[in-house]
Amino acid sequence: MFGFLVWLLVLFLCWPLALMALVLYPLVWLILLPFRLIGITVDAVFDLLRAIVMLPARVLRGGQAR
Repeated sequence: MFGFLVWLLVLFLCWPLALMALVLYPLVWLILLPFRLIGITVDAVFDLLRAIVMLPARVLRGGQAR
């Protein structure tokens, strides 16, 4: 909602800039998509490594973890 209000303000102050932002937003989103996927993958790898490192402690403790 806040982003829409900011866009309306920009539309009122400088409409060519607002229209350019409206057109370029999907293109920027598409360009940044691979970096988001890489971030999700790296996060998953770190979670896997954490689970592997913590496995002996969870096995020795027994019962439910958390």
